[in-house]
Amino acid sequence: MSMFNIFNVSGSAISAQAQRLNTVASNLANADAVAGPDGQAYKARQVMFQTVPMGNGQASAGVKVVNVVESAAPNRREFSPQHPQADAQGYVTHSNVNPVEEMVNMISASRSYQNNVEVMNTAKTLMLKTLQMGQ
Repeated sequence: MSMFNIFNVSGSAISAQAQRLNTVASNLANADAVAGPDGQAYKARQVMFQTVPMGNGQASAGVKVVNVVESAAPNRREFSPQHPQADAQGYVTHSNVNPVEEMVNMISASRSYQNNVEVMNTAKTLMLKTLQMGQ
């Protein structure tokens, strides 16, 4: 594997994890949302990744986001007949976002992002040291 492929692999992972972090942020921002005017409450979203070969017959592979899917988990319903968004039975439909799961997902994505930045910094340092040896 070429040293330059390391930047391609880590770069693709950083880009994918950045999109994952944005999705988690959107989920957390809507964790307490109730059904909107259309009657539908916010559904949590998850990022789906796919392995991508990095070309030239190399054994290296990167990652890309192929889809962002909505969670199939049921929305939380709460009995609150005084709420302005309550339905005819007196229930308010809330989003299906689990804040604890989203925080764990955010920590995982953040660590993956940080690790790939560290890989790129280490590769850069190694390349600079190699160039200095030739002087």
